[in-house]
Amino acid sequence: MTRLFLPILLTLAAAMPAAAEPGARLVADKSQIAFVTKQMGVPMEGAFKKFDAQIAFDPKKPEGGTVALQIDTASAGFGVPMSDAELPKAPWFDAAKFPQASFQSSAIKALGDGKFEMAGKLTIKGTSKYLTVPVTIAPAGGNYAVATGYFTIQRLDYKVGDGEWTDTSVVGNDVQVRFKLTLAGLGPL
Repeated sequence: MTRLFLPILLTLAAAMPAAAEPGARLVADKSQIAFVTKQMGVPMEGAFKKFDAQIAFDPKKPEGGTVALQIDTASAGFGVPMSDAELPKAPWFDAAKFPQASFQSSAIKALGDGKFEMAGKLTIKGTSKYLTVPVTIAPAGGNYAVATGYFTIQRLDYKVGDGEWTDTSVVGNDVQVRFKLTLAGLGPL
């Protein structure tokens, strides 16, 4: 009798929906990932126009959450046609070989007042480095929340600006990355 019921129970268990983890959906058209570098000492701001994220995160229990972000490297631009044409090329993002940069969280820590630290691995041009990103999450009305933050990387650590572009007197090594990610369905803060 047990042999008869076991397959039925397994079939029913497989057909039942799994409990969904708390998650959110990125609202890309209301989100922004920008970067600021210096060219010959003058700050220049650019942005990535295409990116996506997978978020399984409960603000009340952040330590069990994960965030994965993928950025289309060919979408980088300063809004200057000549510069924008260069960014996807091999010395810079080499978008043909490395079409995406990514961030994958490994730990999330609550700091209180809607502030969090997300530790994880940032990968650009096949080079990965661990970093901790400060994030502030605030309600934005309705079913929306906005996650904001910034961090600084050294572009040469990721081989962004190879060859003749390694001269940091022309293009600075420090790059500040700023983000504002609008999220739908995050849950209460």
